[in-house]
Amino acid sequence: MGSVIVVANQKGGVGKTTTAVNLAASLAAAEKKALLVDCDPQGNATTGVGIDRNALTKGLYELLLESALEEEVLLETVLPGLTIIAATASLVGAEVEMAEVDEREFLLRRRLDSLRNNYDCVLLDCPPSLGFLTVNALVAADAILVPLQCEYYALEGLSQLLKTVKAVKKNLNPTLRLAGILLTMYDRRNNLSQQVAEEVRTHFKRGVFQTMIPRNVRLSEAPSHGKPILLYDIRSTGAQSYLALAKEFIERGVI
Repeated sequence: MGSVIVVANQKGGVGKTTTAVNLAASLAAAEKKALLVDCDPQGNATTGVGIDRNALTKGLYELLLESALEEEVLLETVLPGLTIIAATASLVGAEVEMAEVDEREFLLRRRLDSLRNNYDCVLLDCPPSLGFLTVNALVAADAILVPLQCEYYALEGLSQLLKTVKAVKKNLNPTLRLAGILLTMYDRRNNLSQQVAEEVRTHFKRGVFQTMIPRNVRLSEAPSHGKPILLYDIRSTGAQSYLALAKEFIERGVI
């Protein structure tokens, strides 16, 4: 049975979608079958793997709320081994419609139960909020990967997120665990980056991945070309960092 990992942080701009897309691509490059699920109505993970979301008629919304079949929403990407369930434009209305559904927190979990056996890893990219879509992802997941920006307010947001995870674990998903914290946007020339990294490692110890994702121009350019960084510039430090993260994921037994 494949591992379901949710990439979540209610704070925006921490490298969440960048991590979901490029970790999924790196796992596929390591010959793991990866499924990326775009749970964010903005659809950045969808466009980040080169899919025109405006041309789609079926995706996550249709799977959750319109009883679309799994085979109708699974899209192969240009990278062998990487499949995506995209965020169509309809996903914008999902939060409102979910409010009227019984056991709404379990919609995604039920649909993934029949899919996860076909993959080594299912990665869920969440919106930067704690609404029904994020809660659904937390309930569906085995573990949570938290991208943490190496900046001043990062730890404050992390404590809020961990409280939410604790509440979900207590009430909805008792087996949810922390896969790890990933330090992102790290700049070794910046004293603040070093201080944040040191503080997080001191507090969470082995809960923090050794791999850190640096600030990297090529990494920020790749989404506008609709490509994971591996296909845009595999020699870049951003690409090499995500390949290292995928290796660490496998070695730690996260998947």
